[in-house]
Amino acid sequence: MSAGGRVSAGGIASGRPAPRLLCFHHAGAGVSSFARWQGAFGETAEVVPVLLPGRGPRVRERRLTDPDELVAELVALLGPLLDRPYLFYGHSLGGLVAHTFTAALEAAGARAPELLVVGAVLPPHLRSPLLRSAGLPRRELLELLVSYGTVPPEALADVDGIYRRHVLPALIDDLKLGEALCRSGTDKVLRTPLVALAGRYDPIAPVPGMAEWDRYAPGGFGLRTVKGDHFFVREKWVPGMLRDLIEERRAGSATSRAHIERAEEKSWPQPSGTER
Repeated sequence: MSAGGRVSAGGIASGRPAPRLLCFHHAGAGVSSFARWQGAFGETAEVVPVLLPGRGPRVRERRLTDPDELVAELVALLGPLLDRPYLFYGHSLGGLVAHTFTAALEAAGARAPELLVVGAVLPPHLRSPLLRSAGLPRRELLELLVSYGTVPPEALADVDGIYRRHVLPALIDDLKLGEALCRSGTDKVLRTPLVALAGRYDPIAPVPGMAEWDRYAPGGFGLRTVKGDHFFVREKWVPGMLRDLIEERRAGSATSRAHIERAEEKSWPQPSGTER
């Protein structure tokens, strides 16, 4: 399935429609992290990467920095895809996007996702220091991004190259969007169950902060730690982990309050070679 290069999905072979997993990307990126996920999910879910304006095939479109405009864009883009059970996964900025969109759907009385999974992003009331850095001089911002591992060290020597002309402007707008979503999202408590995935070595969204998503999900919350850093979404084992989580959820056990409590933190057992 595709819609102007904005969303895409692999096919499902069985006659019974699988739930859709809508995936929201991190700041300064497109949907490449989700490109190979359908093979891992098989018939468990139909993977739908969601591309925001201003990147990839949508590079000529204006990037969004306003939460209301974002919700309007997502309603127009994704509304037709919410006609059967679905779930959200949002990584970093994508987690804030998915949280805001879930709250908007609930407020409108629309079908909400069966489960919201957020990865590598602090909840709105904590707000990562990176989200407060969009107004820094570009040199200072690059130094901060390098210190967090968001861009490689060679970006500092790229005086007038790809990082300063293309990567940095997109990142700045995405940071502005993330900050705006935090400001507007502190009171958005959900009925939808929520699972937070925390990279054990993530300096941007550490495990204790990820645990505080609990306050946004009184209907069910889970915290799972993984052996990775801020960009664990790029690891090959991630879609398999999410597939298992969805299968648990659809079996009725993954996000009931009786089954997952804040104290019941789980660490995902990684295959050898994924430790960093």
